[in-house]
Amino acid sequence: MFQSFAKNFGLYGERAGCVTFLTETAEEAAMAQSRIKQVARPMYSNPPIHGARIVDHILGDADLTASWHADLVHMSSRMKEMRAGLRQNLTDLGSQHDWSHVTSQIGMFAYTGLNVDQVNTLKNEHAIYMTADGRISIAGLNTGNLARISEAFHHVTK
Repeated sequence: MFQSFAKNFGLYGERAGCVTFLTETAEEAAMAQSRIKQVARPMYSNPPIHGARIVDHILGDADLTASWHADLVHMSSRMKEMRAGLRQNLTDLGSQHDWSHVTSQIGMFAYTGLNVDQVNTLKNEHAIYMTADGRISIAGLNTGNLARISEAFHHVTK
């Protein structure tokens, strides 16, 4: 399993994260560790420390930690509101699809369930961009574009 910690502190490009392997035996663990060292060693001798220093600075200061916590609450609340708004708009537009997955997911991105043809139509006819598998950036939604995006989603799913 891979976990990225880059988003929590805005540390993109700092390789802040970890990879975890769950093995059944100590022998398998040793093999996995040996293999991951073979992969990691050519990429870097020592991982960068910049991200760790930034996190240490923020978490080592009570005011900065409180500000960071407030920012996390603000952003996660905003994304939750955008998810709920997208779902509600689609329902209000008369969509017959079940959009509950949009609000049951968490994080900065959501899988919409749209297929590649629908994604291409959104791109070509509505200038809305997402990955081919229908993953959208929830952080890119806002009160100024939510209605237009909802209407476009409804249009391609009729």
